[in-house]
Amino acid sequence: MNQNNIFQTSDLALAAYMVTKGMKLLKADRKPNGRYHFEIEDPNRMADEYKMEFINSEFYKFDNNLKTLKKMVYS
Repeated sequence: MNQNNIFQTSDLALAAYMVTKGMKLLKADRKPNGRYHFEIEDPNRMADEYKMEFINSEFYKFDNNLKTLKKMVYS
């Protein structure tokens, strides 16, 4: 599989959404700087469409609210 068929992101929620949509997770790790890194198989080139779908979804709103609550608790 070439690099064009692999979607990469450091966004945990987006990666979870892609996997929920049926895409195959190929790799998940953390970089030395602490950031997440996910590689997801995208043979049908649906990643851009799913990314926009995610941004317009209730799941995105939930994720943002979760981040806000974490900031409130940990600050």
